[in-house]
Order: sequence, then structure tokens, then C-alpha cells
Amino acid sequence: MAGIKDIAERAGASIATVSRVINGSGYVAAATRARVEAAIAETGYRPNAGARMMRTAESRMVGLLLPALDLHFFGILAHEVEQALSARGYRALICSTAEDPAREEDYVAALLAQRVDGMLAVSVTADSRAFARLTAANIPIVGIDRSLPGIGADVVKADHAQGLRIAADHVLALGHRRIAIVGAPGHSAPIQERLAGARDALAAAGVEPVDIRIGPVHSFEACRDLVLAMLDDGHRPTAILGTTDIAAIGAIHACAMRGLSVPRDVSVTGFDDLPAARYVMPQLTTVAHPYRAIARHAVAVLLARIAEAEPPEAAPEVTALALVVRGTTAAPKA
Repeated sequence: MAGIKDIAERAGASIATVSRVINGSGYVAAATRARVEAAIAETGYRPNAGARMMRTAESRMVGLLLPALDLHFFGILAHEVEQALSARGYRALICSTAEDPAREEDYVAALLAQRVDGMLAVSVTADSRAFARLTAANIPIVGIDRSLPGIGADVVKADHAQGLRIAADHVLALGHRRIAIVGAPGHSAPIQERLAGARDALAAAGVEPVDIRIGPVHSFEACRDLVLAMLDDGHRPTAILGTTDIAAIGAIHACAMRGLSVPRDVSVTGFDDLPAARYVMPQLTTVAHPYRAIARHAVAVLLARIAEAEPPEAAPEVTALALVVRGTTAAPKA
């Protein structure tokens, strides 16, 4: 039967490196880890039960992986998670991946080395291979706001597609037929789901979007510039569906820069109902996303998994979406 030394020779790595990969106990470069994992698979190596007992005591630490911290949505998530964990005697180790899958993988390795008791993750992509290392190490993980496919992790999220269907149905009911969709980042699963939901609602009404602009960077400036480019290209929607509040606020500013009044000339909707939705003038019509309740429930699920107890069921209001009509939508001009 193959041993660690055989794995090391086959992978061209040290015995210590192979041990770190098997135990999830330290940083290993992604390329080296891939060679070691391939060698393990090829030889059929299985560590004995004693070697797999990584944790002898609880660390009372939980990792929180977020794509960014400079966006209000993720800052609020981090606050809610940290407060909920602190109330239960846990510390949060908060990591920002900067929307970078490689950095996400590095943080997973670092949190494993810190012996976290569990992890909450807002994943950058739908690729869950980095998180599979946690399940292999018997560390519970809960996805927030988006799924972690292929690893059997619990997920607490709203129906993103339904959210943009709600927004699309609202502007359709007002009489709009020249409707555009704007948002970012394009690699985000929730954004893709929201885009699909909006398109479904428009298709059901026999409406084709006049334009769709989904950019790679989710910031006020980037989303504003998407709308400026759309308007400068000659597209003139009477309604713009923002995939987030940030995208919608960027759209409001772009319209103003081109001499268009919201909602007289263009109606605008968002998604999330961040505090900023109430700060713009006119106040933003948006789909309220219960992200605070989602964060708190995700903590409750994770702590139940850590305690090897049955996780609590989510009450309907935890993931319920609701249209909040404010001042940025109205019937199109006759």
C-alpha cells in the first residue's frame, strides 16, 4: 500500500508538503497541491483514522470569505455575521478575496491552517473545488447568497431570478416596453440568475430588451459608464433594470449626465434595498433583499453543523423578496 513517501516522490514534493495537503494544515501552492492530490488519487492512498483527527479542541473561530469589503452589501453581511458569532462566543476571521478565485483558494488554505471550526462563504465563482478541502477535513461550510455546487454544503440565499422578475413585472405593469438591463459583475452567479429572471419576465410579456450591459466590475463608476455607453450608442430605454442598487444608482447619474430625468424620461429599479437606495434623489425603487436575516440564519445553520445538531429551518421571511416602490419609477411618457 502506498504511503506518504510514495506520494511525495510521485508528486515531486516534500513529505511535509504532502502532509499539509492531507491534513489541510498549512499553505501549499495551488500547482503543488494539484500534483499531490493527483498522486493521492492515482495511488488510492487513504490516511488512517488517527492521522485524520486534525482538531483536538474547538478553536471557537469561524472563517468568513467575502468577494469584497468595499461594497456596502458585503460590509453589512460581515457586520451581521460578526455580531451573530460574537453573541455565541465565536470570533470571525474575515477575508476579502477581491473577486479573485486564486486568492479565494489561498484563503481557504490559510483558514484551514488556523484550525477554524467552520466557514461561511460568499464564493467568487461556481467552482467549489477549493471548498471541497474543508469538507474533506470535516469542517462545516455554509454558502451565503450563492450556492457551492458539488460539495453538499448548506446554502442560505434568496431567489435571485425571482427578484429581477419582480422588478421587470413592475415596469411592465407601468406600461414600459423599451427596457434595458444593466449590472455587474458578469462572473457572479447571482447576477447571472437575476439577468435570467429579468429576461424570462420580459419574454413572457413578448418584450425583447433594447440593450443589456453586464460589466466585469461592480462599482458605481463602472455601472454609470455602462449606461453612458449605452445611451451614447443610441439606445433609449424608457426603463432600466439594475441588477443591484449600485448599478441602478449609477444609471440614475448617467441619465442626469445626458439630460434625462428620472422617472419622467427613464424609470430605474435596483435590487438589494441598501441604505443608499434611500439617500439618492429621487429615492430608488428596488427589490428588498433580506441580506441581514440571511446572514444571521447562515450563522445559526453553521453553528448547528459545528455542534453536529440538526440545522434550523429558515422562516419564510429569511429569504423573502419584496418590491419597494419609491420615486424612480413611473409610467412612460405618452
